[in-house]
Amino acid sequence: MESKTFGYGRVSSKEQNEERQLVAFREFGIDERDIYIDKQSGKDFNRENYITLKHILRENDLLVIKSIDRLGRNYSQIIEEWQDITKNIKVDIVVIDMPLLDTRKNKDLLGTFISDLVLQILSYVAEQERTFIKQRQSEGIDIALKNGTKSGKPFGRPKIEKPQDFDIVVNRWKNKEIKSKEAMKLLGLKPNTFYNMVHSL
Repeated sequence: MESKTFGYGRVSSKEQNEERQLVAFREFGIDERDIYIDKQSGKDFNRENYITLKHILRENDLLVIKSIDRLGRNYSQIIEEWQDITKNIKVDIVVIDMPLLDTRKNKDLLGTFISDLVLQILSYVAEQERTFIKQRQSEGIDIALKNGTKSGKPFGRPKIEKPQDFDIVVNRWKNKEIKSKEAMKLLGLKPNTFYNMVHSL
């Protein structure tokens, strides 16, 4: 079976935009159908699209992520997942923002040691950053309460409703019956809106 390349991205909430990650995947040459995005916290790996992708991965496939914190933010779990994917499933991983983390290269003992060392350092940094963010949020809430103000979400752009035949058209697109341009035309959607809706499924 021919090996495939997949992209995995993550943002912490539905309000955040994953476009930077999508652009990086497109530039890497990854097919839109093979990009999986979760809009969920990185505290653990219990994420719908990540779990789906992991079941799809086969030996000699390639998994591409933009940065290590997009994979997750829990130090020990990142290491565990990395080992499971590379050693058990035998899939290569590329971290776009960190060229040293490319398991296709330097498969000798020294190369593996360097990759593992860099991975552990970056995973630790990702977890520390998560801890600092939580601390800053907590301090901000405390200050707001002392000042008698409430924290709230800013108003965003109104949510665009999915067209009536969205699921049917997307299924035809995923099955390669129609091209993306035709799918967008049928649904009356712009490219960014179309892809954002697809990746939020």
